[in-house]
Amino acid sequence: MTDVSVAGDIESRVLSAIDDDAVVELTTALVQAPSENPGGTESAAVAVLEKACREAGFDVEITEVAPGRPNLTATLAGGDGPGLMILGHSDVVPAGPNWTGDPYRVRRDGDLLIGRGTTDMKGGLAAAVGAMKAIARAIADGHAAVSGPVQLVCTVDEEEHGIGVRDFVGRPSRHEFAGCIVAEPTDMQVVRGCRGASYLEIDITGRAAHSGRPKDGRSAIEAAASVIELIRADQRALDEHLDDLLGAGTWNVGTIAGGQGISVVAPTCSLGVDRRLMPDEDVHRIAEVLRSAIRAARIDTDGITVDVRVTMEMPGFATPADHRLVTTAVDAVTDAGVPTSVGGWSAACDGGFVSRDLGIPSIVLGPGDIHSQAHQPDESIDVADLAVAARTYALSALRLLS
Repeated sequence: MTDVSVAGDIESRVLSAIDDDAVVELTTALVQAPSENPGGTESAAVAVLEKACREAGFDVEITEVAPGRPNLTATLAGGDGPGLMILGHSDVVPAGPNWTGDPYRVRRDGDLLIGRGTTDMKGGLAAAVGAMKAIARAIADGHAAVSGPVQLVCTVDEEEHGIGVRDFVGRPSRHEFAGCIVAEPTDMQVVRGCRGASYLEIDITGRAAHSGRPKDGRSAIEAAASVIELIRADQRALDEHLDDLLGAGTWNVGTIAGGQGISVVAPTCSLGVDRRLMPDEDVHRIAEVLRSAIRAARIDTDGITVDVRVTMEMPGFATPADHRLVTTAVDAVTDAGVPTSVGGWSAACDGGFVSRDLGIPSIVLGPGDIHSQAHQPDESIDVADLAVAARTYALSALRLLS
């Protein structure tokens, strides 16, 4: 067992080695390498991250999962035991309108860095690099050791279809991991569970006819309305059984398009549906249940056909409140200087794949706030939050891998 005073001295040395200015500089450089998605433009930002990681002496691997779309893993070597994974993504949502300046030219307003991706989630990536660099320096100086590797994983396409994380979890790893911290913006609250996300496309085909004699046709729009009623009924059923951490799965009909003209019975209609998933739910099973309900309601008869397709799935996850990863993270945030709490998250993230497919216990913990800052005009992050995040990641690694 490590002597408490020795452990405290090691942590102090590592924390003092964190370069807050370098974390800010890397955040700025990452933001100023635009990586909007849709667009498949992550390569410039990954090149910035790769350069920083190689200069820090990490073992860096680049895997192109699609043309111009590279995943990155950067590993700080440790002992042969299980390590700590820190997970992030390089893509950002499009800047959109209503910015007061260039979204890809970082501006500083007091303690705020303003730019697309500062919060979601290039600040989290930079904080992870800053923590790993400080640990590496302490190891090189003989002041610290870790029992397993610390590995930063940066994937592409998190904001759309998750091709980056799907590729990552499908490849064999040389390391085992005791836990994964997803560095998404949680305002440094420890998120031990997330719902997943999924998309379903529902295409309905009917038969056109003159609107003067609508019974000659079969309205795809009316059939779509019946499908929506099935979805609403299922939502009511879901809401009757709420989970204490994550609530319930939810449906949202986000898009609808159909019809040929006002004077024509609609021959087609399409629905774009979002279904948020509980950790034990499978969207393909949900789609099959919906198909069965459509058949039972006889919606797809008498000239109407309904096709239900799953076009995206991001699984949810939940890690027990008393898991060492959770309790260590809570103590690390507190010792880094800010209050925290443990709870669930309404958003989804790549951590669900790591938890489900690799069996690695996962939490979400990062600087910035997803609700008030991410995906908005003049997205920003407080430089103090970056410093707290870097210290939290460093303390978590040292304590988990002691």
